[in-house]
Amino acid sequence: MATDRDTVLEAAVGVLSRRPGAHLDEIARAAGISRATLHRLFPGREALIREVGLLGLQRMAAALDTAAVDDGDAEAALRRLVDASVPDAALCAFLAGENQLYENDEINDLWELQQARLHALFLRGQQQGVFRIELSAGWLSEAFFDLVAAVGWAIQDGRLAPRDASFSLTELFLGGALRRPGTTTAPTS
Repeated sequence: MATDRDTVLEAAVGVLSRRPGAHLDEIARAAGISRATLHRLFPGREALIREVGLLGLQRMAAALDTAAVDDGDAEAALRRLVDASVPDAALCAFLAGENQLYENDEINDLWELQQARLHALFLRGQQQGVFRIELSAGWLSEAFFDLVAAVGWAIQDGRLAPRDASFSLTELFLGGALRRPGTTTAPTS
């Protein structure tokens, strides 16, 4: 019986998103395969990490596409993006926690492309008067991605029910990102 690479990658996400230093034996066990089979699929830890990273970035791109983030009202687009992103929140958690990924030019290029798309959404929302202008679009992009990653960790640890994830993420993020009347500048300290 052939081993499905995607199934192995999903199992790796489940392990590596919480324990980036996990041994390959743990990943193989989580995937229900031997370490030898894991090595046949991925010729080492670096190759496995790279493939999981690429999967995460591909899913992020698919979520941005599914949500049609370039179209219409920015708040509605963000809500669509939450719904499209939450199923892969564990991959976002992996991307947020695995520094080794960013030593790879292909990964960096894909990451920059997805971040640029998210940044454009927030900038458009600021221009539409939907999102706060005293918070940079770059910061809103970073905060959003990190909250999606936090959803992934919370679901894995049982602190957040998957059925509540989209609502929780949307309410928390928009509660802080929506522009408030009378708030136009950053506070001075």
